[in-house]
Amino acid sequence: MSDTLTMTSLTPASPGLWSTLREDLTCVFERDPAARSTLEVLTTYPGVHALLAHRLANRLWRADWRYAARILAFLSRTLSNVDIHPGATIGRRFFIDHGACVVIGETAEIGDDVTLYHGVTLGGTSWNKGKRHPTLANGVVVGAGAKILGPISIGERVRVGANSVVVKDVPADRTVVGIPGRIVDTRLTMPRSGKGISLDHNLLPDPVARSIACLIERIETMEKELATLRNEPPPPDHSGECRTCSAGDLCCEHEAMH
Repeated sequence: MSDTLTMTSLTPASPGLWSTLREDLTCVFERDPAARSTLEVLTTYPGVHALLAHRLANRLWRADWRYAARILAFLSRTLSNVDIHPGATIGRRFFIDHGACVVIGETAEIGDDVTLYHGVTLGGTSWNKGKRHPTLANGVVVGAGAKILGPISIGERVRVGANSVVVKDVPADRTVVGIPGRIVDTRLTMPRSGKGISLDHNLLPDPVARSIACLIERIETMEKELATLRNEPPPPDHSGECRTCSAGDLCCEHEAMH
């Protein structure tokens, strides 16, 4: 790949534990407009509970207190419904929105400013020990229900659409949608906030719908050419209709594709 993933930014000099926890709390207010106060976030956000427990469990894990780390992770999962293995490496300002049914495996590596929605799995595809879970670079956003599987690398600022299944490396500044995940180059078209994080999941492209629309247009062109050769009246013109749904009027998706 010409724009290969630069994962060295995942391991900068780590700040202190309390500084990291303060950053974790601050980023909630930046990415969740429903957050109103620090007390509310600390007491009612399961994603925050899971992350705070993981910060402690990870320190125990690296200090070789493996059983204590697993017990703490188990208690955290029971409370928050978020399963983070204490061996997972998680960067700064990490946010799990809604915090339900998220699974992060032992050898997963997550960079800074990453956002996961509920139902996300960072899973493995092998029973062999060693690196078997994905690596997410800085600024990645993973939509609800998405699965990222295997020791693959997801580049900086990548957006993974809801319910996508990603099993291959993704270069930086791309969008991945579908099952299996299809890479769409959106480096020049997708708007981003000042912090480089885009949460506009409603703007994710649909490569399957685009392909179908192109096929329909090609069929209509061939029908017109065939009618001309046969000296028959041209078929009805459907160029103003939506190519991807049954609606008779122009839809936003059709306008976006043209």
